[in-house]
Amino acid sequence: MLNGKIFIKTFGCQMNEYDSNRIYDSVSKLGFVKTTNQSNADCYILNTCHIRDKAKEKVYHEIGRVKKLYRDKKKPIMVVAGCVAQAENEEMVKREPYIDIILGPQSYHKVNELLKNHIANLKQEETEFDTISKFGYFDQIKNNDNKISAFLTIQEGCDKFCHFCVVPYTRGPEYSRPFNKIIAEAEQLIENGAKEITLLGQNVNAYSYKENSKEFRISHLINHLEQFSELERIRYTTSHPRDMTDDLIDCYSYSNKLMPFVHLPIQSGSNKMLELMNRKHTVDDYLKVYERLKKINPEIEFSSDFIIGYPGETDNDFQNTINLVKEIKFINSFSFIYSPRPGTPAAKLSLVDKDVAKDRLTNIQSLLEEYQIKKNKSLIGSSVEVLVENKLKNQNKYFGRNIYLNSVIFECEQKYIGKVINVKVTKVNRNTLFGKIDHNKNMRAA
Repeated sequence: MLNGKIFIKTFGCQMNEYDSNRIYDSVSKLGFVKTTNQSNADCYILNTCHIRDKAKEKVYHEIGRVKKLYRDKKKPIMVVAGCVAQAENEEMVKREPYIDIILGPQSYHKVNELLKNHIANLKQEETEFDTISKFGYFDQIKNNDNKISAFLTIQEGCDKFCHFCVVPYTRGPEYSRPFNKIIAEAEQLIENGAKEITLLGQNVNAYSYKENSKEFRISHLINHLEQFSELERIRYTTSHPRDMTDDLIDCYSYSNKLMPFVHLPIQSGSNKMLELMNRKHTVDDYLKVYERLKKINPEIEFSSDFIIGYPGETDNDFQNTINLVKEIKFINSFSFIYSPRPGTPAAKLSLVDKDVAKDRLTNIQSLLEEYQIKKNKSLIGSSVEVLVENKLKNQNKYFGRNIYLNSVIFECEQKYIGKVINVKVTKVNRNTLFGKIDHNKNMRAA
């Protein structure tokens, strides 16, 4: 009987979170109900990510945990979905018989069919690239996400072929969803209570949909979303420096809802390394975008991604990255040691000495943390606008985020959930601001 409880564990980025939500929207049609209890599920789905190191090993480790949890219980239907499933499906079939269904990221729309086939005791595997059919299917199913801050995928796949990245091989080529379908889903999310929408894509700012000789870009989406009075905030991630077009940059000059926080990965501050990575942009290209946005609004802040110890990186290359961090003063970034991904061009190259890479990572993370804490401390005593998202469990406190995506914890009342209020910051740590409602400010939530 294909119903009962379903548990979905999501690894990786916001796009995977979005995908997990849509998978649940689909399987609920079969009668499955979501559970937060890992040990009582009738169907257990691992939605995987292949970006970070040891992604495959983490999947097998998690399956091992599931085996222990269900040692004395009926085995759940075990589904491995996502990018690891796409990249490693042949090995998984051979290595782990506990897996019942393997589902690539462009085949999520077939999950119900595969679950139905499972009753015939067949091993199910679906890893074909079929993006159009996937979105066509989910466009017909209401997005039931009822979060104050919601995700909305507008674009998938990548044509950039950076030499370190597996995304083009797991998510396929760039595909942009129809403009009207995105707006329709945005309307659903807003009806469900969303006050903030984050537009998602592997290269979200590469969004380009043509219809009747007219091209719709991410700037058109931002402008359209701006018109929804119930919507307070608009964000987008992850962007690519090559796709920071004039029309997108101009949005920051007139949009009242586009947040002044740009996550724009550069990966390295060395032009030599950018060329080796096949990024097809320079440090100067990146700085020009930074300078243009800062000229529009000096309050705009940046975050980025940095790959440390990429093959060929010298001390001088790393110093150039440090110099870039010092120049821009990123307020929240991700840095990690390069790890090869099978099938990518960089996987064939010789690695930087492990200890050298670790030292470099420690140095850049210390510097990034310094700027992050400095930014947070600069907010002490000031009032920041916070979108209230929820009440913390077992605490008489509430959670929200400021314009820079910082977590903010404060005391308030239930009635403020979904509202933008002013919170006076009293203390901070690296990742979180703490404070209380600033009653001296004119609150839109009142």
